[in-house]
Amino acid sequence: MTFKTLLAASALALSLPLAAQAQGTIPGAERGAAAGADAAGPIGGIVGGAVGAATGTVGGILGVDMAPRFRSYVRERNVRSYDYDGRVAVGSTLPASGVTYYDVPTEYHVQPGYRYTVVNDRPVLVDRSHRIVEVVD
Repeated sequence: MTFKTLLAASALALSLPLAAQAQGTIPGAERGAAAGADAAGPIGGIVGGAVGAATGTVGGILGVDMAPRFRSYVRERNVRSYDYDGRVAVGSTLPASGVTYYDVPTEYHVQPGYRYTVVNDRPVLVDRSHRIVEVVD
């Protein structure tokens, strides 16, 4: 990995919300360190861990491995979708009333305080202020 790629990944990671970073950083660092060590020994493990931590945040709060499982989990529950006139995107704030919010099961390793709902047939994670922090597509 070039310095330019590492710098770009780090800049992207720093621009994400801190909560999203915390969720992806540890697994990303672990996977990166293991892959780097396998490929290039101890030095590869150090570099791989740093790169993995920076890029691990790209998968969002659930991470790329958990998102498909979580999407299936929500669909299996047949959660009623909330019709929303606004844009269903990270940063949009949903109303406090009229929307049913559900706890995320612990098996998905999401920090306490995040809940989920379905908006316009799309599962989303929200924070305590009902702001969408991840759209699970």
